[in-house]
Amino acid sequence: MQRRHDLDALRVLAFALLILYHLAMAYVDDWGFHLKSVHTAEWLQWPMLVLNKWRMSLLFLISGIAIALMRPETLLLRFAALRTWRLLLPLVFAMFVVVPIQPYCEGVTNGYVTPGFGRFLLRYWQVRPWPEGSFAGAPYGITWNHLWYLAYIWVYTLVLTLLMPLLARPGLRRAVAGFSTRPWLLLGMPTVILLVWICWLDPRFPSTNTLVGDWYQHAKYGTVFLLGYLLGRDTRFWQQVLALRRVTLYWALGAIGWYMTLRILGRVLPPDAYLRTLPEGFWDFQSRLSQSIYLWAALLSLLGWAQVALNRPFRWLPYCTEAVYPWYILHQSLLIALLFWLKPLQLGPWVEPALVLLGTVAGCLLIHELLIRRVRWLRPLFGLRMRRP
Repeated sequence: MQRRHDLDALRVLAFALLILYHLAMAYVDDWGFHLKSVHTAEWLQWPMLVLNKWRMSLLFLISGIAIALMRPETLLLRFAALRTWRLLLPLVFAMFVVVPIQPYCEGVTNGYVTPGFGRFLLRYWQVRPWPEGSFAGAPYGITWNHLWYLAYIWVYTLVLTLLMPLLARPGLRRAVAGFSTRPWLLLGMPTVILLVWICWLDPRFPSTNTLVGDWYQHAKYGTVFLLGYLLGRDTRFWQQVLALRRVTLYWALGAIGWYMTLRILGRVLPPDAYLRTLPEGFWDFQSRLSQSIYLWAALLSLLGWAQVALNRPFRWLPYCTEAVYPWYILHQSLLIALLFWLKPLQLGPWVEPALVLLGTVAGCLLIHELLIRRVRWLRPLFGLRMRRP
């Protein structure tokens, strides 16, 4: 497989944004998170809304494309076994070893857990339900918190493995090729599918990240993941994405601009000010339509501009590509632990988040560089290939 530097770089940047996003979750006003600072700000909602409409979808899209470029169709059982090993082993290890500091800090803050991490850990490892409200996932006795992506992508990968013989049929491949060569289809059809999901499933199944019953997120992320696999090795798709990068950028900017305008109008106008002459639900549909257009147009635009700006062998790219998985596993536990320890010091709205960010990055760097990379048996536990002695 020829290495796609643009996809590697885009994945690295997406996970870097994830660290900043989770830091902002602790400081954004009126949004729930495992641990909140006393220094919250409402203005953070606006840049975070711009990011959270596509940030996780981008990772699922890249995952589907990466599988397509692997061409695993001739070794399906081996592929499924390797992906299970690389996804489930780090997930289970992290749930028992890396993540527990998060529910501990959350439980102590909520008043349901007695201080003392050792006692908490012995109780947590028993995987028995906790009182409701102790921490996210308390009824299950254990939590994966930010690592839900690993569970979701594992399930989607196994389902895709079962479907690969069907998806490889010549008729379907010809249909995909025809889809890739028609810009109006490439832009319009996925947008319509995503609009159906957000109108039909989102009101009924709010996002939970618990895998079971999370039907809206399964429909959205599963669609994007499947599109990545179907389109990933079609050269005409990549040619169209490159050619349309300005169009998709304008579409994305227009859609997110309209979405933000609707949110602002909803805040500053009286509840019935602009509903008297329009059918009920019109403005809600406008909001959902703008989100669907923005999501797909933003993804296509990112893929197009990445080919222009990122498709080159940067010196930092091999190291960062390997570091992404361990940093993803580590970052939120470090972030929440640092905030938990710094919060009582009352350092102020600028010093505190700066120290949390610096400490999180430094902790990820040191643990990855000095421990995970160099200890052979630790590498698979953080998603890395085991080096030969």
